[in-house]
Amino acid sequence: MIFSFVKYQGTGNDFVIIDNRDNQFPIENHSAVAKICHRNFGIGADGFILIETDDSSDFYMRYYNADGHEGSLCGNGSRCAVHFVKSLGLATEKVVFRASDGLYKAQFIAEDVALELHALSYWEQREDAFFLDTGSPHHVVFVPDINAVDVTVKGAEIAHGEPYFSDGTNVNFVQLVDANNFHVRTYERGVEAETLSCGTGVTAAALAAHISEKTTAKKIQIKTRGGNLIVSFSPIANGYESIVLQGPATPVFTGNWELN
Repeated sequence: MIFSFVKYQGTGNDFVIIDNRDNQFPIENHSAVAKICHRNFGIGADGFILIETDDSSDFYMRYYNADGHEGSLCGNGSRCAVHFVKSLGLATEKVVFRASDGLYKAQFIAEDVALELHALSYWEQREDAFFLDTGSPHHVVFVPDINAVDVTVKGAEIAHGEPYFSDGTNVNFVQLVDANNFHVRTYERGVEAETLSCGTGVTAAALAAHISEKTTAKKIQIKTRGGNLIVSFSPIANGYESIVLQGPATPVFTGNWELN
């Protein structure tokens, strides 16, 4: 069976996307997904996305981590999926889609895709770090020099250590540049490595910066190793709403994959 795909990247966070509205892809074939994402034996990607039909929105986004198993929300992957769906003629400038945890809205702002995330009303402070769920779980720690951190080693240590263990968490190391600018590096569970960018991760970092009063800004520029993103939000009495992740979504190449 041969599938057509498009390879996308959003600030270096890369994805293989397939139009699966005919439901032909074997969604339980985790080893096939892992092989597709493998950078030596497959196409190579941080994640794999299937676009499927949904009765109450423009599409359903089925997201897999690079290990082949379905994951929680991916911010950059969602933005790339929205761009792909528009290229298919299935959506216009404003999009509503369903992910594993509910409905999301997105829109195009010039060349960027802006994704509105769910409101946040719960977080935890754990010693010098914060834990937030911005569609995916994130551990956020502020550091003086982001380039001095061994993200692979330290991230792996935190991601599956106490209290996260088998469920794991993503881990974000954040450096303050000034009140409106932060650098973020992320260790992603499911990839089990540092990625060039993580959309829900930079969102968690921006919110943690505001919670910890490292900034009073409500629109924050985030620099990742793969490019720049913008996170904006509105503080409310019990948390945050109107949380928006904005940045580029770029098709890299198209091709065909034979599923054995």
